Amino acid sequence: MVDENRWGIIYCPKNGLLSNPVKKWEQAERCLEAHHIQYDMVQSEHPRSVERLTMMMINNGYKTIIIFGGDSALNDAVNCLMSLEPAIRESISLGVIPNGVINDFAHFWGFDEYKLEQTIEWLSKRRVRKVDLGCIRYRNRKEESCYRYFLNCVNAGLVATIMGLRRRTRHLFVSRTLSFIFSSLLLLFQRVDFLMHLHIDTEDIKRRLMTVCIGNALGYGQTPSAVPYNGLLDVSVVSQPKTLQTIEGLYLLLRGRILNHKGVRAYRTKELELQVDEHTPVSVDGRLLNGTPVGVCKLSVKKEVLNFLIPDLL
Repeated sequence: MVDENRWGIIYCPKNGLLSNPVKKWEQAERCLEAHHIQYDMVQSEHPRSVERLTMMMINNGYKTIIIFGGDSALNDAVNCLMSLEPAIRESISLGVIPNGVINDFAHFWGFDEYKLEQTIEWLSKRRVRKVDLGCIRYRNRKEESCYRYFLNCVNAGLVATIMGLRRRTRHLFVSRTLSFIFSSLLLLFQRVDFLMHLHIDTEDIKRRLMTVCIGNALGYGQTPSAVPYNGLLDVSVVSQPKTLQTIEGLYLLLRGRILNHKGVRAYRTKELELQVDEHTPVSVDGRLLNGTPVGVCKLSVKKEVLNFLIPDLL
């Protein structure tokens, strides 16, 4: 078994025309050595290998697991940790060095993918905070019961589609904002509304909507007031606007002020139910689910169930 202070790092290289995974790791390696951090690194071979590598780290006794990747990789590690007995999970702390397409959950805490040395310095202080997790429970087309935990958000509708396009076009742009705008423009002049049915507390909503975001944190700008430590989920419901209103909405989304848009209704709740049309895309922490959920999805929040390393800003 390894020393409990030793980090287990799972490196998820960012592929694309403008990325250099080897150079990125060499930069991180220099920062780790400068801060006298003991660590072992394994590299993720493909996006779906993170859960397996996380479990391997746990079985080998690592108590600090660092995901050097993005929101989806972090989500995989979280779902692995949530499969453990609570007593085992309590002994493990999860951290992130942002290296993904969007890095939204890392940004919530102030981590910056362009400030690698600062990130590693903050993580080395080992400031731990217990955070909430959202959970979506649903049935797939095979009528199997499924569930997925999330740190950031669940999207249904247009934004889930944009997230999928953004992942596919990320290698074309240096800027996250340009990538988002380009992906959004691909859909701007299409009719994109989806039949959805939501039950939030005592309110029942059944109509065609552009997008719904259930956020435990920033929700890619759609739930800017959500925080992952109050035991609540923020919900933004966006109706189908006209073209000019869509442009205004994209602008407000990029500025983190989407709740000011007149087509948005906001809620805060501990749990809700969501049912979508069979062709409606649904994503969890930026990654599309493999197939649209069938029937009613139940979403809830689990309060303070995960140890997460946050910046030492005090």
